[in-house]
Amino acid sequence: MNSESKAPQPLLTPLMRWFLLAMVLANVAGGMLPMLMPLYLEEMGASVGQIGMVFTITSIAVLALQIFGGWVSDSIGRLRAIAIGSIGGIIGYTALLLAPTWEWMILALAIHQLPYALVGPSFGAFIAENSTLSNRGKVYGLVDTIYQITGIVGPPLGGFLAGTYSFKLMLLVSGLLYALAAALRIWMATTMHTATVGSEKLSLRSLKTSMGTMVGLVAGGGVITWIFVTDGVRDVAFNLSGSLQPLYLEQIGGLTVQQIGLLGSIFSAAMMVTPILSGRISDRYGERVPITAGFLLMFVALVIFLNASGFWGFALTWVVFGLGVGLLSPAYQSLMSKVVPQNMLGVFTGLFRSSIGLLSLPAPYIGARLWEHYGPRVPFIITAIAAFVTVVPVWFKFKVPEQTRPPAACTEADPSP
Repeated sequence: MNSESKAPQPLLTPLMRWFLLAMVLANVAGGMLPMLMPLYLEEMGASVGQIGMVFTITSIAVLALQIFGGWVSDSIGRLRAIAIGSIGGIIGYTALLLAPTWEWMILALAIHQLPYALVGPSFGAFIAENSTLSNRGKVYGLVDTIYQITGIVGPPLGGFLAGTYSFKLMLLVSGLLYALAAALRIWMATTMHTATVGSEKLSLRSLKTSMGTMVGLVAGGGVITWIFVTDGVRDVAFNLSGSLQPLYLEQIGGLTVQQIGLLGSIFSAAMMVTPILSGRISDRYGERVPITAGFLLMFVALVIFLNASGFWGFALTWVVFGLGVGLLSPAYQSLMSKVVPQNMLGVFTGLFRSSIGLLSLPAPYIGARLWEHYGPRVPFIITAIAAFVTVVPVWFKFKVPEQTRPPAACTEADPSP
């Protein structure tokens, strides 16, 4: 971990600024897809049930690789892992463009998910290694605020391109933007050096040791255990309805493709308001305060969603959603960086995402079946209940008495103290 200097330091170093520029480019590209992909599958002839099945199947592709990607990140370094993952992203976009039917999109989307196994686990760990313990919440908050540029630009741009021209053109523009980000990441990995983790050799023995240590921490019954439990419940609940939101907005709400894309921009604009506040509250009062507030706001947003009609009603929903999610993300990242050994942040993130993803794997399909058999409101009602119930364990269990990072875990492949 970087030593804290007595002289005031900028929150974002030059290295962090290059890192964030590449992140913005990549996620403007990626931001075009989530709100529109269910509609693209519908255009290709898939039913609601089949769309739920597609997202369930494609989720499998990334689960095991998340742990592998986190271990690679801990071993070879964050920037190199991100660069390798970005090359895979270019392959994924090519597959999306070439897929002729919704059945082929299953394979294309699975390939498209693979880069996240390397990029995802490295992102939060890189930020933790380039911040100090005293300002970590503020840094995560600032990064999350900058990140929302991608949500403001990506969804409406995707909606405009898909609605005015075609989904294929939208995918092509998205792929070109991602290629620019990949080129920048490769340049950073080959020219810039950081004094962080990344000197360990890749071996099955080191992977086994890292996994054993991580499983022990997860099963220990402390804060890490409760992070897994609460986020698992949240992820299952929100995956019941997440992939169905665009269909609900189109079929029940009567919104156009362009309006649906604009909602994504409204969400990100609202989300820009709260991350810095969340970081400051986390540093001063503890992470459980903004996390609790975030879940309560998400519950309120779902209540509004279930009673909304017309574009402006759903716009208000997305504003409240954005405020809530903006409180959650920096606080969760800060909390994990304080309770997980630094040299295992990649493996932890991979294990965390894979375990949670495994729990929520059938959720999109179950949500689609609930929609078809009991009505389109049912998956969203279940999600709202889960968001409200999660508040209780978060408030009582997300406590870090001593705000110090645990020492780096010693492994056979990393004997340093």
